[in-house]
Parts: sequence; C-alpha cells; structure tokens
Amino acid sequence: MARHNREARGSDQRGFDYRISYQPDWLQVIKVTRDLESGRQSTKTLFRNPGYREQPPGARVRTQISSSEQGLDFEIVVNDPKGVVRRVIVETVVPKVEGKVGGEEETVLFTLDDYLPPPPPPPPDDGES
Repeated sequence: MARHNREARGSDQRGFDYRISYQPDWLQVIKVTRDLESGRQSTKTLFRNPGYREQPPGARVRTQISSSEQGLDFEIVVNDPKGVVRRVIVETVVPKVEGKVGGEEETVLFTLDDYLPPPPPPPPDDGES
C-alpha cells in the first residue's frame, strides 16, 4: 500500500514560491523552466526528494503544485500499474511578469522525474560489539 503524500516548498528562478504535495516513493525531482528576456531558457530545480524508495509507489501517484502569487494550482495523477513512467512534463501558462517582453502570458514548464533509488545497504558488521 502506497504511503500518504508529503508536503514541501520551493522557489523558482524568479523568486515565486510553490507548495508541492508529492508521493514520497515516486517523485525524485521537480524542475521548472522559464524563458528569459534574452530569449534563452532557464531551468531550476524546484524540489528534490530527500528520501529513498522505501516501498513500491503504488499504481496511482498524485503530485500537486501550487503558487498563489501566480494563481497556479494543478494536480496530476499518473495511473501506472506496471511502474513504467519515468518523466512527466506539464506545460502551464501564467500571467506575464512585469518587465517581460511579449504577450500577456508566460509559459512555464514543470518536469517531474521519477526514479528514487532504494535505501543504501547497511554498513557491514565488522564483528565488534
């Protein structure tokens, strides 16, 4: 049976704060990608799961990302009974940031990567007790 979601926080390259609800045995990292004024893209790690895969994540995993400053709130549900999904990319649109050249909206990409390693093996017993 899968464990309950955990809560975390992160901030992106523009200083926007995010609340993240994640399945602790599935999600390894969330990266956020935005376009810069120069035309280049910037990718920042929004969240890295500090844990290890303690048990199978279950057939259905949920991840929610919200930022009240940007009016952003979405949840994805991955139904993956065979455990084959390793990455999900979500493209969102948020209101334009002041000073940005272009239209009224800005595209923000969220990349959710799976593959948490199992816990490290315990250190070998050297026989001294």
